[in-house]
Amino acid sequence: MRYFLRQKLYFLFLIWQKCGFVRTRSVSDAVECADTTSLTLRVLTYAICLSLIATISSCAVSGENEPYFGRTVPPSKDVMRYVSGPEPESLDPQIGTGQVEQRIYLALFEGLVEYDPQTLEPIPAIAERWETNADSTEFTFYLRKNAKWSNGEPITARDFVYTMRRGLDPELASRGASQAYYIKNAKAYNEGAVFVQNAETGEFLTDAEANVSARLILPGTEKKRAALLEKNPPLAQESAGKTFVPVRGEDLGVEAVDDYTVKISLTQPVPFFVKILPYNLFRFVPEKSIEQFGAKWTQPENIVTSGAFKLKEWSPYDQIVVEKNPNYWDAGSVRLERIEFYPVEDQGTMMNLYKAGYIDATYNRSVPRGWLFSIEKKLDYQDALEASIEYYIINTTAPPMNDVRVRQAFAMAIDKRLITVLRRNSKPSSTLIPTNIFKDYPTAQTTNFNPEAAQKLLAEAGYRDAAGNYDASKFPIEEVAITYNTSAGNKFVAEIVQSQWKQNLGLTVPLKNMEAKTFFSATAKLEYKGFARFGYAADYVDPYNFLSILAADGGDNGTGWKDERYNKLLDVANRTLDNQKRLQLLAEAESLLLSEQPIIPLTTASTNWLKKPYIKGMYPNALTLHPWKFVYVERDEAKW
Repeated sequence: MRYFLRQKLYFLFLIWQKCGFVRTRSVSDAVECADTTSLTLRVLTYAICLSLIATISSCAVSGENEPYFGRTVPPSKDVMRYVSGPEPESLDPQIGTGQVEQRIYLALFEGLVEYDPQTLEPIPAIAERWETNADSTEFTFYLRKNAKWSNGEPITARDFVYTMRRGLDPELASRGASQAYYIKNAKAYNEGAVFVQNAETGEFLTDAEANVSARLILPGTEKKRAALLEKNPPLAQESAGKTFVPVRGEDLGVEAVDDYTVKISLTQPVPFFVKILPYNLFRFVPEKSIEQFGAKWTQPENIVTSGAFKLKEWSPYDQIVVEKNPNYWDAGSVRLERIEFYPVEDQGTMMNLYKAGYIDATYNRSVPRGWLFSIEKKLDYQDALEASIEYYIINTTAPPMNDVRVRQAFAMAIDKRLITVLRRNSKPSSTLIPTNIFKDYPTAQTTNFNPEAAQKLLAEAGYRDAAGNYDASKFPIEEVAITYNTSAGNKFVAEIVQSQWKQNLGLTVPLKNMEAKTFFSATAKLEYKGFARFGYAADYVDPYNFLSILAADGGDNGTGWKDERYNKLLDVANRTLDNQKRLQLLAEAESLLLSEQPIIPLTTASTNWLKKPYIKGMYPNALTLHPWKFVYVERDEAKW
C-alpha cells in the first residue's frame, strides 16, 4: 500500500506543478520527504486530494490542441501499467466472473483456445488445433507438446480434465459453472444430482426423453427427488427399489485420450461451443498447487500459472504485478516483461493518472461523461460497439416484486434517454441483447416508457384508493431499494432512476451501495430488496451468452425467476443447426423474458477508453478483453 501511495503522491505533485501550485519544491524531494512515515504520507495524499478537487479536473482536461490526451513518453522498460477496475474478487479463474477478474486471468492463465485480440474469435492456445464431428456434439483438441506450467512442468490433457472436474465440483460453487453445462453430465454433477441404478444388474436407467443416449438423472436431495417423482408416477414406479448413485467428476464428458488429446462430449449439438472455451472457467489451473495449498494457492508464493505471465506481487487494493513467464510455450513472442494492474475505480483519478503518464491504458467505460467532449477528439481515445448491457435485476421471490404487474410498472416508469443524454457514452436499451452486435439477430419486443400505463398497472396490483385510482401511499416502499456496487457511475444512474420513479410514480426508492465483493455475494443469494444494479459483458460473441444468465439455476441470475417456457425455447434454439432459425427462437425467448420483466434493461455502452499511442496490440473490441501476450511497447513514434 505504501508503494502505491507514493505513486499517487508523485502523480498529484505532477498535476500540482502543471497547474502552477508548486514552484519551490521538486516532486522527488516531496516524495522523499513523505517517505518518513506511511501515516504522514496518507494524510498528505488525501489533503492534496481534497485541496485540489475543484481544480484538478479543469487543469487535467486542458490541452485542446494536443493530438493525444496527456504525456506520451514510452516507459524505458517493456512494462504495461493498466487500470483494471475494482479490487478483484479472486485470482482463481474458476471463482471470479467479472470483467475485472477476466483482465487479470488473461495474463496468468490460458485455455485450450484464446480470444483473437481484434475479432474475439477463438484461436489456438494450449491446443494447437481441434476438430468436431458432423453434428457438433463431440470436439477433439490436440495439445501442444511444449506447453508448460510456470514451474516448468508439462501441461497435459489430464490437467484439463482436472480443471473441468474442479470447476464443476458443487463444493467449489463456481458461479460460472453454467458455461460448461453443454458438456455431458456437467449440470448434473454441478447440482449434486444422482443416477438411477439397478443394483441387481448394475445397469443404469436411461432417459427416454433425451435426444442422445444418456443415463436418467434425478435430483440429489431426497426432498426434491420425492417431489419430482410424486408428479411423475411412471417415473416413480420405474425408480422404485433402485439405487441412487451420485454423479461424479469422472462422469463428465471430458476425457484425456492420451497425454496430449482431449475429447469433450456434449449433450446436444453446439456449433458455437469453441467460442465459449476462452472463458475463465476453462483456463487450466494447477492440480498440485491447489491440492497442496487449498484456498491459499493463489498467493504469490504458492501460485503456478499456465499463461504468458506469472504472479510476482499482489497487494490488495494497491496493485497486482505479473511478469513474463519464461516457461510459457510461446514466450518468444511475448514482448512485455511486466504488467502492473491497478485497482482504481474513480474515473477522475484514472484520467489524471493517465494524463500525467503514470498509466498506459484504462478499462472500458472509464472516460467521465463530462470529459468526453474534449477527449473523444484525441487520437488515443478508443471506442467501439460493446457487447454489454447495464440493467437492474429484480428480486422476484418477495413481495411486492413477485407481481409481474409491479415489475412492468417500474420498467415503464423510466425514461432511459435521460440516462444517456447525461452520460453520453451509452444509449438507451429496452432489450437484454445489445443491438447491432450480433449479425442477423432480430430485435425482440420491448416495454416502452409509459408513466400512465405504469400507474394503471400498480393500481391493478392493489395500490389504489377507494375510487380505484393509483395511490402511491399504499405502496410498501420499505420493501424495495436500489442496491448498487460502489462507483460514481453506478450512483449516477441510481440517482437518475430514483428521480424518475419519484416523478412518474410518486415513490422515493432508497439507494444502498455495497463494496463489490459483498454486492455480488448478496445478489447471488437474493439478499437484497427490490432492485440491484447489474452489468454484463459477453464472454463470447453469441446472443445466447446473454440469454443464458436468466436460465433456471443459471449462474449469475440474481432474480429468482424461472420459466420452463423460456428454458425450452433456449434448448430448442441451441439444437437447431440452421443459424437463422436458431436466432429467431432466441429472439422469441428474449421476448418472453422481457414480458415477465425479472430485469429492467437500461443502457448499452460504447467501449470508451484510453490507450497511449506507444501501446500496441490492444484493440477496441466488443468485450474490451485483451490477450496480453500480443501487447507491446512501440518506441518508434513513426509507427504510432
